[in-house]
Amino acid sequence: MKEKEYRMVSAMRDALLFLRGVPNVALGDRVLVRDHSGRKRNGQVIQTTQEVVLVQVFEGTSDLDIENTWVRFLEKPFELPLSPDLLGRVFNGIGQPRDDRPPLISGLKRNVNGSSVNPAARAYPSEFIQTGISTIDGLNSLVRGQKLPIFSGSGLPHNRLAAQIVRQAKLPGQESQFAVVFAAMGVSYADARFFEEQFESSGVLNNVVMFINHADDPPMERLILPRTALTAAEYLAYDRDLHVLVVITDMTHYAEALREIATAKGDVPARKGYPGYLYSDLAEIYERAGRIKNRHGSITMIPVVSMPSDDITHPIPDLTGYITEGQIVLSRELHNQGIYPPVNVPPSLSRLMKDGIGKDHTREDHGRIANQIYAAYTRALDARNLASIIGAEELSERDRSYLAFAEDFEKRFVGQGETTDHSITDTLNLSWELLSILPKEALTRVS
Repeated sequence: MKEKEYRMVSAMRDALLFLRGVPNVALGDRVLVRDHSGRKRNGQVIQTTQEVVLVQVFEGTSDLDIENTWVRFLEKPFELPLSPDLLGRVFNGIGQPRDDRPPLISGLKRNVNGSSVNPAARAYPSEFIQTGISTIDGLNSLVRGQKLPIFSGSGLPHNRLAAQIVRQAKLPGQESQFAVVFAAMGVSYADARFFEEQFESSGVLNNVVMFINHADDPPMERLILPRTALTAAEYLAYDRDLHVLVVITDMTHYAEALREIATAKGDVPARKGYPGYLYSDLAEIYERAGRIKNRHGSITMIPVVSMPSDDITHPIPDLTGYITEGQIVLSRELHNQGIYPPVNVPPSLSRLMKDGIGKDHTREDHGRIANQIYAAYTRALDARNLASIIGAEELSERDRSYLAFAEDFEKRFVGQGETTDHSITDTLNLSWELLSILPKEALTRVS
């Protein structure tokens, strides 16, 4: 049966088309929009009532003429063709090839909106993932099936850190390599090229599927891109039994596109103009990660969230923190000192760390060492503040040893460089070495 085309556009606003009098249209339906010169654009129904149907056009509505715009409702949702040939490919937000290779042809297609995992079917994440980065492995351990975001400010090296995690992540004691789904929204051409070159030079490119939306691509495409990427991740994890690492950058660009559409729709704005449903919308994306009982594969997610004005209380990092299981916070102060990765240890945490470390996972002393390092570094920061007021020579002997510890800790433990891949044993041994700077009576948390 041939789908009908309608020429009933009554208004346009930003990337939205308003149509009146179109019967039997379902929410989420895929739409083809044809302009006066025959060019086609992709769209999706985002609101439908008896009177008005609202269509979001991913390529935007510029150059469209109300009189000569034809809209065809395809009566099916956005679907992504799925096959093992996904790996090694680069796509745009709606799953069209970006790498000058033919599109994927497959009998298996799935709705990109997916469905949330039944909470009763979820398995508890508890297997340690080694990223090779001491501040993460030692103090904020990542486990298989976890959602651990990176909170960053503009100009901080979150892209380099994300690329390093992709290159180095592994399950200790197992040869299985991660399949990686890399989703980038609103990135510059230089950043997109940086990721491709990083993955290519380290030999992981054939294990990566990339979904890229450039800064000058339509912002509306950013709303569907994470969902398309997660559909590919679910296929690789649950159909192909792979361990999948999903890196999404940058969720702030996603939220800004959502705000743009919400404003055009006339939704009531909440904090900083974002719609009130920002929380549930982000949860819809983040909650697609995890492990399922009796399935070998899993999805571990590392979303990058840039904090406008370095404000961790901004709605996007704030809500992300509620939904995910911890955060890695980057510090501008450490970055300015030339320390990489500039992980700010006190506000960073991993809520699932306790379940993935210890005797059967990493090493028996891991938990106690992490607690001791946190305690010592926090005390050292207090001593540093005091020294800035009264001068280092006025400090007690013990406080001076704390200052020496902090200096060494930041240089050798936090600042490990971009090419260093520390095993968890290296990280724990280095921790003991640094703690030996302190007097024995200061080590109250380790035996």
